[in-house]
Amino acid sequence: MRVISYNLRKNRASVELEALVNRYNPDMLCLQEADTLALPAEISTLHLADATSRNRLGLALYYRRDRFAAVQTRTFALKKSLHDRLLTPAHERLIGTRLKDHAADRELVVASFHAAPLTARNSLRRNQIRSAHEELHTLGPGLPTLMVGDYNYPLFKENLSENVQSRGYDLTLSDSRTYTRYKVFRGHYDLATSIGLSIDSIETLPRGTSDHMPILVNATYSDAVTPNGLEPGGQQPAPVSGDGFTI
Repeated sequence: MRVISYNLRKNRASVELEALVNRYNPDMLCLQEADTLALPAEISTLHLADATSRNRLGLALYYRRDRFAAVQTRTFALKKSLHDRLLTPAHERLIGTRLKDHAADRELVVASFHAAPLTARNSLRRNQIRSAHEELHTLGPGLPTLMVGDYNYPLFKENLSENVQSRGYDLTLSDSRTYTRYKVFRGHYDLATSIGLSIDSIETLPRGTSDHMPILVNATYSDAVTPNGLEPGGQQPAPVSGDGFTI
């Protein structure tokens, strides 16, 4: 399956979405910083599963209806940073959809995630990631799960990788950095965490009008099954040292 994740930078890049879908033919599209009040029901071949509603610039998830059926979609509020409490930019930082894959005759959960901004500590973002995984497990207990989005985690990804692996998830980076702003802040901000799936590749797509580049995730179901019923990711996380943050 092919999943695109894109932070639209306060909806600026929304005009690119139809061309993006037509060019790369994804099965799902996960958005962050989208104007949820203006989202269309369809973007080319993809249908809107749902979007967050408590903040105008939020999250959304689209899927291909000729292969998948949406069983249930839920949005979740995660632990707030000080930035969130003072400026209330985002009440819901996670949207997940449980899908029936007709081609594979099985179900999975796909989610769009947006972590707290860089003004927060990495410990707060790790808390949000852990809570997000727990919430998605309630949406689809034991199902393969893919969570993509803007993790806002430029430094110490080795620690993050160890943290998510301790709970059975894999952290995978794309083939090149996904964020550049002011020619100072650069790195892999847009990531994927998964369980029960093999991440075959993650490609950083060409930059548009957003300060984030979209990423294209290619994933397949894993054959192995762990004792708790969750299938582990079949690929080791990509290396996370070196160019995670450049000045």
